[in-house]
Amino acid sequence: MRIICLPLLLLLGACDGPGLFALGAVNVASLTLTGRAVGDIVVSGVSGRDCSIVRIDRGLSYCGPDTAAEPPPPAFCTRSLGVVDCWTTPPLATPAHRGVADAPVPVGGDMRRWPYLW
Repeated sequence: MRIICLPLLLLLGACDGPGLFALGAVNVASLTLTGRAVGDIVVSGVSGRDCSIVRIDRGLSYCGPDTAAEPPPPAFCTRSLGVVDCWTTPPLATPAHRGVADAPVPVGGDMRRWPYLW
């Protein structure tokens, strides 16, 4: 138990030079590599959102919008020799490839109403 408590007691020193230097070096390295400080990584992991102090520097909110709610684009699948190939964007070809099955198309604001009906 003493072996565990001793390193924890060393972290409690508020004016500890080497500890502050090490924490600052870790934060600088983390901020450079990931764009987030160590505390930001913890907050992002708990909240599930992209939180970063860099966003505040850019004039944005601390945590970005929840991007997990956006559905991925439907796959475009075509027949090949014995297999089905799928892409996130249709391949450029003339004439256009026929899809294997029609995927549900996301309905935008303009498509929800019939044009010139109202």
